[in-house]
Parts: sequence; C-alpha cells; structure tokens
Amino acid sequence: MKAQVLKKITSLDENPEPLELVDLPVPKPKQKEILIKVSTCGVCRTELDEIEGRVQPKLPIILGHEVVGRVKKLGPGATKFKEGDRVGIAWINSACEECYQCRRGNENLCKQFQGTGCHANGGYAEYTVVKEDFAYLIPERFSDLEAAPLLCAGAIGYRALKLTGMEDGETLALYGFGASNHLVFQVARYLYRNSKIFVFTRVRGDVHSKLAEKMGADWVGETGDKPPEKYNRAIDTTPVGGVIRAALENLEDGGRLIINNIRKETLIPELDYTKHLWYEKEVKSVTNITRKDVQEFLPLAAEIPITPEITEFKLEEANKALISLKQGKYRGAGVLSIADSSQYQSINYR
Repeated sequence: MKAQVLKKITSLDENPEPLELVDLPVPKPKQKEILIKVSTCGVCRTELDEIEGRVQPKLPIILGHEVVGRVKKLGPGATKFKEGDRVGIAWINSACEECYQCRRGNENLCKQFQGTGCHANGGYAEYTVVKEDFAYLIPERFSDLEAAPLLCAGAIGYRALKLTGMEDGETLALYGFGASNHLVFQVARYLYRNSKIFVFTRVRGDVHSKLAEKMGADWVGETGDKPPEKYNRAIDTTPVGGVIRAALENLEDGGRLIINNIRKETLIPELDYTKHLWYEKEVKSVTNITRKDVQEFLPLAAEIPITPEITEFKLEEANKALISLKQGKYRGAGVLSIADSSQYQSINYR
C-alpha cells in the first residue's frame, strides 16, 4: 500500500516535505481489530505539532487521525461491524479502560491514552487497522470528504463547546476560524439560537474572516480588536500564546475561556491578575477526546446538518496540504482523498 510516513522530527520552515511516500505491506488486523480501506483523511494542526516535535510521536509513524473508509477485513473476534461498513477513526485510538479516569468516562485523561497517527499508525495511507471499539459508523448524510473533519475538528470542537458551559442567550467568541471553529460555529448556531457569535482571526479580511462573514457571524474582527460588547464564553483554537491574554481582556466577569489546542507554538505571556483573571474568570484546557464525544457528535452533526468547508488534496500532496495549513492558505478543513469511494454505498448511522 502507499503511505505517507514521518521518519524524523523537523521544522516545516526548513523542510517543506517532512513526509515520505513509501510502499508498505497492508497491515493485518489482530484480535478484535478491523482492517479499513481508507478513502479520506483530514489534515489537522496536530500533525504540524507532531512533525515539529511539540507532540512526540512514535517514529516512524503514518500520520492522520480523521479517517474515513470501509471495513475490508475483520480480525479474530471482531463482531461489531461487517465488511463494507463505512466507518471513521478519531484521535482516540485506545485507552486502558480500567484506570480511575477511564472508569469515570474521562478516557482522554488516561495515562495510557494512545493517539491515532501519533502512537499508532493513522490514515495517511491506503489501509489502516484499529480496534473495533474505537471505530464509528458514519451518518449517511455526509460524503467521505465531509465526514473526515467531523472526526476530530468537529468532535473535539463539540467537546470544547460543552466545556464552556454555555447557555442560550450568552455571547460566544471564537478565536481562530479554521477546521474546528467553523464547525463549532454551526453547532452553536443550532443549539443556542438566541446567542451572538463573535469571530476573531489573525488578519482582518483573510480567508478565515471572509468565511465567518459568509456564515453569518454577528461580528468579525482581528485578534486584539475590541468587540461591540464583552462575551460570556470563548474558545481559542489558535497556536499563538498571546491570544490568551487578548481573549481574557474581553471576557465578561464570571466567563470561561476554553483553550482547544494540543500545543501552543508560542508561550502565553504574563497575565495581570486584576486585568485578566479577577472576578471569577475561568480558563480551561481541552485534552484529547473520548469515544462518547464522537458518539454524541456524529448524529448531532447529521441532525443540524453541519456543512464542512473542504479543500481537497491527493495523498501524494500531503506535504503541500500541511504547508498550506501552516501558512493559512485555505479556509475550513483540508482533506486527503486517498481512494475512489464511488464504488461504495453509504449506510445509515446506527
């Protein structure tokens, strides 16, 4: 099979082609695993963190954790799916399922948490394997290209929105409007119909701010701008540490800021307690994702229905897709198209 492999940590500024396209044997599914013929795989900012070493992957590794494909073969003891089922794989590849955190439903905090495309081979390849308990049926409403970003950008964005504790009528601020927040926007519009949504992007008038305007944000500005009013909840998906201070300055008393980013590329600057944190303002991080997040989000995404903004790349263009993401050259989500899925028929979510 063809696969894009990361063999060493490197700087994308110095090495714009960190992945090597190679031929590898098709993996064999082990006990209670399934073999998936991959059709699409989303391109996520976490891949940039892995390549540049802010997250340490197990090398060599096949990246990619927004995987959509069809079940090709069942491993011994696998019974949850049948051959031909359309399934997805998310960032959570496995957890111990026995520790204190797992027993409480917090698989994302398990010390043995394994990430797809980080600790186990992912979807930048024609085939991949996963434990059947960590795969999900894809709602029929979505094409393979549309489904891919739902499995991380969408699902972890949904987790971030839940963690805000938002109520209808409150104002939400979204810092960054890429793959995740443009999906969060659609969920928030659906769940909180009397709420305002403000969007902050890196540069006023860039592709991301234009998308926010097109989607109907109540106000769109540049990070550091003063919005029309303070907001109650905020979600930050940017890689820039300074955004935290800017977000806290405009946060209403008693409000909550959620940081939905696996690693910041720059440090969070010093905060003035009185100016940024006093009056019971809260800051909470998002760490990983649980199966429950994905299981809740996929049917909700179909009900809304969410419409992801997609920029398509071929598997051979994975390096181009990653550089384009880092440089903010496209809006919405990047997705690798790996196999022609027209021969397959979608199935209903169950």
